[in-house]
Amino acid sequence: MTVISAAQPMSDERALRLVIADDQTAVREGLVTLLGLVAGLDVVGAARDGREAVALALRERPDVVLMDLRMPVMDGVEATRRIRAQRPEVEIVVLSTHADDSSILDALRAGARGFLTKDAGRAEIALAVRAAAAGQALLSPEVQDRLLAAAHDGPPARRELPDGLTAREADVLERIAAGLTNGRIAGELFITEATVKTHINHIFAKTGARDRAQAVHYAYQHGLVAPRPE
Repeated sequence: MTVISAAQPMSDERALRLVIADDQTAVREGLVTLLGLVAGLDVVGAARDGREAVALALRERPDVVLMDLRMPVMDGVEATRRIRAQRPEVEIVVLSTHADDSSILDALRAGARGFLTKDAGRAEIALAVRAAAAGQALLSPEVQDRLLAAAHDGPPARRELPDGLTAREADVLERIAAGLTNGRIAGELFITEATVKTHINHIFAKTGARDRAQAVHYAYQHGLVAPRPE
């Protein structure tokens, strides 16, 4: 976790305080350099994972956090959720290579104000940061297109889940049925093994399953996974 002292622009208007969170060192340092040159932005910290992003947001009280999604220790969605819960005045703009429907919706539901893909340029990122600080949403064209397509297609049938299962619990259950270990599930879903175990405990409680075998049977019985070919 890096705390950065940046020179304030020569202006009567207060610079927007910005924290950058990305697990890739080259990307993180590049963004710090790139956005540190933008007038009106003050990069006050850089985080290597979601947990560091939460800690920086609580301590530095930035106006905006520029948040990657797929990070170790704690992913960007969970970090966004925690920051918004504890510092609702801090806005989040996601900057991610992943712009699939699930990533977009999860981030927005967690409280992100904007969502950009990593091909966005400095001007577009700065615009999104300023918009978020003003309480406005800014989405990249690709993200807007995907949201419109999802709205046109209607909500996926998978959201109609039995026994109060959440979408993420269904994701975990599908991978249990595929024979994945907790470690593999954590890797595929970009969450910790502890989080996987928590989801599994919830699955057992909701479905009445006593073990993974019964959970797999439940998944096939309720059509949550496709039957294996004969």
